Amino acid sequence: MDKGEIPENANEHCPGPLAETAGKSESCAGCPNQQACATGTAPTGPDPDLVAIAERMATVKHKILVLSCKGGVGKSTFSAQLSFALAGMDHLVGLMDLDICGPSMPKMLGLEGQRVHKNNFGWSPVYVNDNLGVVSISLMHSESDDAIWRGPRKNDLIKQFLKEVHWGDHIDYLVVDTPPGTSDEHITLVQCLLDTGIDGAIIVTTPQEVAMADVRKGVNFCKKIGVSVLGVVENMSGLTQPLSDVKFMKLTTETGSSVDVTQDMISCIRENAPELLDGVFAWSQVFDSSGGGAERMCEEMGVPFLGKVPLDPQLGRAAERGKSCFEANKCSVSAPALKSIIEKVVASIKMKEDLSGGDNKEIP
Repeated sequence: MDKGEIPENANEHCPGPLAETAGKSESCAGCPNQQACATGTAPTGPDPDLVAIAERMATVKHKILVLSCKGGVGKSTFSAQLSFALAGMDHLVGLMDLDICGPSMPKMLGLEGQRVHKNNFGWSPVYVNDNLGVVSISLMHSESDDAIWRGPRKNDLIKQFLKEVHWGDHIDYLVVDTPPGTSDEHITLVQCLLDTGIDGAIIVTTPQEVAMADVRKGVNFCKKIGVSVLGVVENMSGLTQPLSDVKFMKLTTETGSSVDVTQDMISCIRENAPELLDGVFAWSQVFDSSGGGAERMCEEMGVPFLGKVPLDPQLGRAAERGKSCFEANKCSVSAPALKSIIEKVVASIKMKEDLSGGDNKEIP
């Protein structure tokens, strides 16, 4: 029996769109064509959307995917600050928020309440400034709109983002903030972009094993589908803040209540050791890293370790306010760590571009 021509965006081990098991076998799980195959309406040739996506992506020089594989590790915060930093280096930057069920980018870039507009060229991103544009589902729908997104609907939206968003004549970097895990969205994204050139993925984790167990799956996912791992970031690597920002509490063990004694402690330090209030930081290991953390995991899996970003309350405040952590030197703990990591990423991409001769990076 003719099983039909397998679509380019089909999963590995696809049984074929005309096979009896089309859309029903285990290998069909997560495929963007699964529903169509099961109902007999699957495409039997190349996906026409891929042509439109390739044309749109021809104006994008570098594409960086940001993965977390585990929710709650600060992936979106990293994506936002990566975009701020690249824009601060005078690059033209686009940030695509593909966390469809939990979009955070408009909040983290101070764009709440704004909307994407459509013009003759396609969807126009919302701009933070002249060289940083953002597209997100929450810039297209209000919070009260339907928030139930099944796999095929997510896949269609991702394709729309990729083929219909007009970033201008060209951009230097497209940062794609993906949802946690390695599921439909990630498979569709990579299948749509792989032929257009993906510079690689940055994977964000926290130090404890419960997070890194999922990160290992993310690294293996990238290796399996042919996406280079630019490196792993260990986020929330110890709570670190200036001693002058620490709040001191006296705990009553009998009742569990506490009393704020911050002023007494600061006065005591100022009187007896004033030098401690300038340049001394309080540090606490919040997550267990006795297994060696992300650095050891990277050594074992043969992928780059980009560095550690401390858990910095000032960075959390910057994200809540939609601000760059690099402004006004307020994030004195996290900003230098992020800057070092981002410089490594840019240098890595530049080196790969130089080695390849930049053949697939030229902008028309």
